[in-house]
Amino acid sequence: MADLKSILLGRIAQTGPMSLSDYMAECLLHPDHGYYATRDPLGAEGDFTTAPEISQMFGEMIGLCLAQAWLDQGRPAPFTLAEAGPGRGTLMADILRATRAVPAFAEAAEVHLIEASPALRDKQRALLGDTPTWHDSLTTLPEDQPLFFVANEFFDALPVRQFIRTGPAWSERMVGTENETLAWGLGKPAPHPALLHRLEDTKDGDLVEFCPAAAPIIQAIGARIEANGGTALIIDYGDWRSLGDTLQALSAHEPVDPLDSPGMADLTTHVDFEALANATPSAHSRLTAQGVFLERLGITQRAQTLAARLSDAALESHIAAHRRLTHPHEMGNLFKVLALFPKGKPPPPGCET
Repeated sequence: MADLKSILLGRIAQTGPMSLSDYMAECLLHPDHGYYATRDPLGAEGDFTTAPEISQMFGEMIGLCLAQAWLDQGRPAPFTLAEAGPGRGTLMADILRATRAVPAFAEAAEVHLIEASPALRDKQRALLGDTPTWHDSLTTLPEDQPLFFVANEFFDALPVRQFIRTGPAWSERMVGTENETLAWGLGKPAPHPALLHRLEDTKDGDLVEFCPAAAPIIQAIGARIEANGGTALIIDYGDWRSLGDTLQALSAHEPVDPLDSPGMADLTTHVDFEALANATPSAHSRLTAQGVFLERLGITQRAQTLAARLSDAALESHIAAHRRLTHPHEMGNLFKVLALFPKGKPPPPGCET
């Protein structure tokens, strides 16, 4: 069977250069060669490590935040407890463990996981059993229940298009071929209505990123929350408004050329949180640094409690994990939190309006 690079070279030869969005979708989701379709990418033996894999404290803080939001909204039952892009299921497992002591929460929660990767579904089932209901997309989640939702490092993997400004127009960055290998190129300059607002803060030569898939997803989440109650925590790296090329490819925890080995490396970009906030029909919080969010929820106190039971290498690892999650020079400032909640209701703990 041909590898993905050969498949893409053949496609470009037949139909011409493809957008970065199409390239990312093929690299990540191709049914036979896509990155997420063929492997477990997490952990020391994978290509990257997410916050839930660093320490149980992360999932515990998220769980207690969602539980308090549930209490603040009158303890609705039943409700949908959902996660998009749940990895190995570690975050959901920690959420469920941390919320066992909250009266009636576990009994009211119906767990749903949005996961397209067969390999990762197997990992999730091994950890969580058959309790969750799995979905290929958000569209099949229950529509008439309150939604308490978390997405950690989900939006960064959605395919983006890249554009370089040329006067009042934009040239799209494309993936084509050169000397029988994949290479970058540019499309013809053209106006783009979705980027009209970016003319105010960019100059010729600036590159901006646009994620077509993000708005429909955040609109659907916000609509459910606005109609039925609930809250959503969107946690990812990025900033309020993106500017510049943030595409990165990781393999074995090291950066690689995104065009070198399609399907063999993780591809991500920084999240444009302004675009998410503007697309939701619900209320949204102020964008909050992950470190600040976790400190407001009491992660340091939890870290001290856990540290009392540890010594030697285990204690050193625990201290390093706390620092990595919260310190401004680690994940503390790079990662941000945006919360969605019903208009007229308070934001979940750790977030501000």
